[in-house]
Amino acid sequence: MSDLFAPKVPEDIERKRPLADRLRPKHLAEVTGQPHLTGADGVLTRMIASGSLGSMIFWGPPGTGKTTVARLLSGEAGLAFEQISAIFSGVADLKKVFEAARARRMNGRQTLLFVDEIHRFNRAQQDSFLPVMEDGTIILVGATTENPSFELNAALLSRARVLTFRPHDAESLAELVARAETTEGKKLPLDDAARQTLLMMADGDGRAILTLAEEVWRAAREGELLDPQSLLNIVQRRAPIYDKGQDGHYNLISALHKAVRGSDPDAALYYLARMFDAGEDPLFLGRRLVRMASEDIGLADPQALVIANAAKDAYDFLGSPEGELALAEACVYLATAPKSNGVYVAFKAAMRAAKENGSLLPPKHILNAPTKLMKTEGYGDGYRYDHDQPDAFSGQDYFPTEMGRQSFYRPPDRGFEREINKRLQWWDKLRKERGG
Repeated sequence: MSDLFAPKVPEDIERKRPLADRLRPKHLAEVTGQPHLTGADGVLTRMIASGSLGSMIFWGPPGTGKTTVARLLSGEAGLAFEQISAIFSGVADLKKVFEAARARRMNGRQTLLFVDEIHRFNRAQQDSFLPVMEDGTIILVGATTENPSFELNAALLSRARVLTFRPHDAESLAELVARAETTEGKKLPLDDAARQTLLMMADGDGRAILTLAEEVWRAAREGELLDPQSLLNIVQRRAPIYDKGQDGHYNLISALHKAVRGSDPDAALYYLARMFDAGEDPLFLGRRLVRMASEDIGLADPQALVIANAAKDAYDFLGSPEGELALAEACVYLATAPKSNGVYVAFKAAMRAAKENGSLLPPKHILNAPTKLMKTEGYGDGYRYDHDQPDAFSGQDYFPTEMGRQSFYRPPDRGFEREINKRLQWWDKLRKERGG
């Protein structure tokens, strides 16, 4: 909270602050680009109206307002605000913050603790938050650019709600530019095409668009109107050819997935290379390869999941560019592996059956009977131990009686290896016909 008795910052010093800092919203309703969170019917707006905040994880790319929103939440909820970064903080820092929060709580005031880059804390450090979250000492708001499902402890996630911050779209970026022009009292010296180029260059990052605007104002001569090429020359950045958070991102990952599913290693490598070249997060690609291994290959080649996981871990260990080769190797392996979606289809059918049939009791003959009462109720009665049966197979029914026997899974055709070779020969033939 600001100090009411602090001296007023001189106007010339105030104007030297970065534009992005000067334009920080003062109220939650002023936040742009996140209507699902801060709009009139947004999740956070409803929380504030209810007078009750819980711990949260803010997940989203840089420049989408995670830090700003956390500050505004503490102000509108009347909470003390503490901020730390997982990059610069350790256990000793956390202990100090927790002790200060306990002291405030004894005086009747709760603390909102904002932890930037929370995924950089190790597992033990993440566990240290659990007691102070459970007893109400702090309301934790963690910010991360990484997928919380992969980077945060399950125990921490079970105590916090994950809220997704979306990249700014062209409309919200244009609104930020308009605010900047109002604050500065002048228009950006850009023609319409250059203005669109500026929005593209921000790549969904609200902080970036304001920083770019400042660069333009500093560099442009009086009376000069910049076109797209002049703009690129001034800011010395290449306009992105791939929007990692929008259609380009989803189109290419879809193409990569379908090329792997379609057993075309050449097309799969091409789309993988396209995404590397565009700056896609290699660990995102590694996670998608793991998904392909379990969804499209499954038990037709169980080794595929092992190799995809190993490639992801190899990149995590080696980094770029050496680790990219491991992902390429896994990509080719998956594309040339036999395919089966049997487990994928069976799992969806089993989940559907579980939801539709409720909490049915398993048949009594397969239930343990540790007490005399349970034995008299028929628990375990008639169970046949499979290892004692011919071929170690009893053929008992394991489904709840009310459901009857169900069939979800069909094993893959093990003769698919022959089909893979046929498909590779087909791609070679197609290339020759096209003159490749």
